Amino acid sequence: MRIAVTGAAGFVGGAIADAAEARGWEVVRFGRRPAPGILAWDLAGPPPARPPMVDAVVHAGALVADWGPARVFHRVNALGTRAVAEAFPGTRLVHISSSSVYPWWEPCIDRAEEEPAARHLGAYGRSKALADVEARRHPDALVLRPHAVYGPGDRTLLPRLLSNIRRGTLLSVGHPGVLHQLTHIENLTTAALAACTSEVRGAVNVADAGPVPLGAVLRSALNATGHGGVAVKYLPGPLAMALAGVSDGVAAAVRRPPRLTRYAVSQLGMQRTYCLDRLRGELGVDPISTTLADAGKWLAEPRHVRPA
Repeated sequence: MRIAVTGAAGFVGGAIADAAEARGWEVVRFGRRPAPGILAWDLAGPPPARPPMVDAVVHAGALVADWGPARVFHRVNALGTRAVAEAFPGTRLVHISSSSVYPWWEPCIDRAEEEPAARHLGAYGRSKALADVEARRHPDALVLRPHAVYGPGDRTLLPRLLSNIRRGTLLSVGHPGVLHQLTHIENLTTAALAACTSEVRGAVNVADAGPVPLGAVLRSALNATGHGGVAVKYLPGPLAMALAGVSDGVAAAVRRPPRLTRYAVSQLGMQRTYCLDRLRGELGVDPISTTLADAGKWLAEPRHVRPA
């Protein structure tokens, strides 16, 4: 099996490429900039003049952030996905989408694979929804929709969480009983490789085996990273959303990223659980349960660098 992976210099793309090579597959890695073992493909620019011949392409490249210029998100995520699909018209396409395509204004309770919402809080969610649609226009495409990807190699989700500790207290949103269905990177890589050889099309939710309360997740993360003595306090959702709205407005005026965004509040403060029937029944993936036991270890490890 020979596959191409975009975003292979990043957390998700790199993990998928590594998992494929561990199976003995040949992998052509693409990243925004050239590096040892990585070919250059900036999704904001034109595709390679001669795309490689592969059995499948996993499109994991994306601009992932709560905040930023809408035109950049659109160019990289939406138009970049269109470019990948057009560059591989007769090849199996596996697109890494996001649960952020679903409605932000209501809880996701065992949500099935519905069409993306028509309105979004920010440019990231809007661009991922458009990318989801672009990918599914390809005649042989499957999009995977994970929620809150974490695990070895994560330099965003848990580090950002821990950076919010102030004076022995972690401030969160909602309440400790809010249910979430996170996605361990192992579950996402397993789903992506299964999708490469599957004939399943459309969209498939990807997540850990079952939901976990937000309070338990935060406590596990704190304990595993040496912050067991940190207290957790919760801002009520409406108050957090109001504060985030002010923060977003100030950020737009001064052109600097806000500390709290409405997108983050919507993703954290309401239930986010997903129906995994297609993942289990059609892709044949039996996901592992949420685990943060080794978080301290993999957060301390340096970023993975491929040898020359």
